Amino acid sequence: MLDRVRQFITENQLFNPTDDPILVAVSGGMDSVVLLDVLDKLGVQLAVAHCHFGLRGEEADADEEFVRKLAKKYNAPYFAEFFDTKGFAEQERLSTQMAARVLRYQWFEQLRRTQQLSYVATAHHQRDAAETMLLNLTHGTGLAGLHGIPVRQGHVVRPLLILGKEDLYDYLVENRLVWREDASNDSTLYQRNKLRHEVLPVLRELNPNLDQTLQNTAERVRGAEALVQHFVDETARQARRDEPDAVYFNIATLQATPAAALVLHELLRPFYFPWLTVKDIVASFHAVSGRQFESPTHRLVKDRDQLVVTPKNLTSFGTYQWPEGQPELVVEDLRLTIKQLPAEGYQISRAKDVAAFDADKLGFPLTLRRWREGEWFMPIGLKGKKKISDFLIDQKVPLNLKDRVRLLTAPDGRVAWVIGLRPDDRYKVTEETQRVLEVRLKRNQPQA
Repeated sequence: MLDRVRQFITENQLFNPTDDPILVAVSGGMDSVVLLDVLDKLGVQLAVAHCHFGLRGEEADADEEFVRKLAKKYNAPYFAEFFDTKGFAEQERLSTQMAARVLRYQWFEQLRRTQQLSYVATAHHQRDAAETMLLNLTHGTGLAGLHGIPVRQGHVVRPLLILGKEDLYDYLVENRLVWREDASNDSTLYQRNKLRHEVLPVLRELNPNLDQTLQNTAERVRGAEALVQHFVDETARQARRDEPDAVYFNIATLQATPAAALVLHELLRPFYFPWLTVKDIVASFHAVSGRQFESPTHRLVKDRDQLVVTPKNLTSFGTYQWPEGQPELVVEDLRLTIKQLPAEGYQISRAKDVAAFDADKLGFPLTLRRWREGEWFMPIGLKGKKKISDFLIDQKVPLNLKDRVRLLTAPDGRVAWVIGLRPDDRYKVTEETQRVLEVRLKRNQPQA
C-alpha cells in the first residue's frame, strides 16, 4: 500500500515527500490515523493539526488528548483549535457540518502559512469521494461538485484518494494501529451519514463496483472542468485585482463573458459564495452602488464599476496559535508582545496589562482564544479554582464587555492568563524560576 500511495503522490505531483513539510489533519479516527502513519513511513516531515468543534463534550476532549499523544509518538509538532461551531452555524445559517468545514479549512491555511509548511494533507479516500459526488448532486452542483473531492485543491492534498475503505482497514490491522471511533458517524441525523448508511448500500446492490465507477466518472468530469477552468483563468487575469485589503473584480469584463454567472461563480468559489447568491450579484450589475452580499467567510459590495470582496472577522469562532520565536501577536483590538528574561533580578509588575510566567512551566505554543462557559483557572492571590464567569462578576466586568475577554492558554489547554485581569497561579514566577516569559498587553483602538 505504501508503494501505491507513493506512486499516486508522484503521478499527481502532490508534493515532494523528502522536501515538503506537510500539515496533517488528524481527527483521531481510522482514516487520519492511517494517513499519519503512511506519511511518516514515507519519510515526510510532519506537523499535526486537530480540530475540536465543541459538539461532543467529553468524547471530543478525549479525541483531542488522543491526537496530542499521537503527535508526540510521531515526534511531530502539534496544533489544536477549539471552535464555537454552533455559534458560527447559527450566525451564518449553515448546517453544523458546513460550518465545521469552513472553520477548519480557514484555520488549516492560516496554520500552514504561519508555520511555513508546504501543504495540508487530509485523509479522504475513494468512498468519501463517492459520497461527496452524490451529496452534491442531491443539493445541486456544478462541474466541481460532480467530480467529488479533488486530489489537490490549492494547498490541500489528498494522498489516500487512490485507496478504498477496505484498504485502510487492512492497513490498520496489519500495522496494529489504534484509533478512536466517532459515535456521530453512525447518526443518520447528518445528511452524509444518512446517505452512507441508507442510500449507498442500495446503490451498491445495483453496482458492487460503485466507488470505482464514480471515480472513473469523476476523472471525465475533471477533464471537462479543466477546459472550463482554462477560460475562467483567462477571465480572472483580465477581471481580478488583488490588493492587501480586498479582492476586486471589474464588472465590465465580467459582463462581456458568455455565461457570466457561471464564470463569476467559479471566480468566487474560494470565498464560499453559493450559486443563488452569485445570480443575485450578476443581477445587481446595473443597480446603484452599495448592494452587499455575504458568504460565511466574506462580504462582497457592488461599488460603481467593480465588485469588492473582503474577509469577515471569524476570530470569535476560533483561536490563534502563538509559536515560539514570534515576538508579537496582533488580533482585532489586542496587541501582545512577549520577551524571555533571566529570572535573577526580575521585578514582577503590578500592572494588569503585564503578566510574568515561569518559562519552563508554560512552554509553547501558546493559544489566544475567547473564554467558554464552565471554564476555570487558579487566580494568583486566591486559593484554589475559580470559574471564569464568577471571576468576571467579582471583577465587575460589564455584561456587554465579557465577550471581549480573552484567554492565553498553555500548550495543554490550561488557562495561563485571563488577559488584562489575572494570571494563573500554576505558572507564576517563584524563587526556583530560571527564565521568565513576560507578556505585555496593549489595546488598539477598535475600528469604527
